[in-house]
Amino acid sequence: MKLLLQSALSEINAAIKITGSKSETNRLLLLKALFPNITLANTSNSDDSEVMGAALATNNQQPTTNNEIIDIHHAGTAMRFLTAYFAVNAGREVVLTGSSRMQERPIKILVEALEQLGAVITYEKEVGYPPIRIKGQKITASKVKLAANVSSQYISALLLVASKLENGLELTLEGEITSIPYIKMTLALLNDLNIQTSFEGNVITVAPKPAVETKEMVVESDWSSASYYYSIAALADVASITISSYKENSLQGDSALVNFYKAMGVESSFNGNQLTLTKQANFNYQDVTFDLNNTPDIAQTIVVTCLGLGIGCHLTGLHTLKIKETDRLEALRIELTKLGANISVTNDSLTLVATKEINPNVAIATYNDHRMAMAFAPLAFRVPIYIENAEVVSKSYPDFWEDLKSLGFQISEI
Repeated sequence: MKLLLQSALSEINAAIKITGSKSETNRLLLLKALFPNITLANTSNSDDSEVMGAALATNNQQPTTNNEIIDIHHAGTAMRFLTAYFAVNAGREVVLTGSSRMQERPIKILVEALEQLGAVITYEKEVGYPPIRIKGQKITASKVKLAANVSSQYISALLLVASKLENGLELTLEGEITSIPYIKMTLALLNDLNIQTSFEGNVITVAPKPAVETKEMVVESDWSSASYYYSIAALADVASITISSYKENSLQGDSALVNFYKAMGVESSFNGNQLTLTKQANFNYQDVTFDLNNTPDIAQTIVVTCLGLGIGCHLTGLHTLKIKETDRLEALRIELTKLGANISVTNDSLTLVATKEINPNVAIATYNDHRMAMAFAPLAFRVPIYIENAEVVSKSYPDFWEDLKSLGFQISEI
């Protein structure tokens, strides 16, 4: 599906309800599988979370062979979390696989960490990559070391299952830690269930806890999704957009959007669980420099916003973007260049030179990555733009295109 996006509006006043955070939902889905007496509310309706939930639901089915296959398609978070989950699920044997792109995304670091604890995992094809065969074990070892600069999802995968290990877990991170907010989110969710944790220096501990009290866990809306509405507010001439449900003291790292977009002319105000984004009048725009080491998923949105505003940016801390659904740094370089941008990338940074001219009617390739489609969509405030393979968005954020229409975007299927 190819969409043409345009917007003739200069002023926006609207309210949008955004689905629960995928990051929180996927963590809580795994915790619910470990502790079935907890209940969840406001969970994400994304394809990734549905895939995660479906994979965990197979635990209630009786496998007939040792060739039970769990296919998580493109869901990278599910691949990491489920690797840890099935590794400690004693007596269960599964083959965990995914799409062709998923089979190109590394899993070796997590596998080796689990093997330090006594897990039994083998590779079905190429060493270091899915599909992997996991033979669930009762884990008694409790100490493991892991490089600190890896994806936080490897670290969270270990922490989420740690309380169900006989002796808990002591995880030592070697080197400089990246994506700390996502690690803290995981620990905060464990603490909400009265699971004892500590994070001192480079050592994280989780105490064993065989059972937790019955409790409802309410998922906050997704801050990475909020980034697209921040971008819309920044690119409109006048805007007041209220989005919900959000917490001013959020656990999500991407809540740093409040400060990043203040530097691009958008003020944030909270009223209960509602967050209102207001475009500042007569704002003095300047080039921006942001360290996104803790928030790499919002890099695509920020750089597109900067292009639309005619300002430059220098973004660092982006090394994990090369192993996402696509190599997001290279994809950004290619697609922004089509639009007339002067952009350069390294293995962990991106630099955009300020430009006042944007090429109209450019077709943006999405690389089967929903964030590419969603990040470029707000640019329709500046020029008509085509989004190729737009259906990829529906898998993760089913309401996104309808929400844009409610904001006055004209969207035509080509």
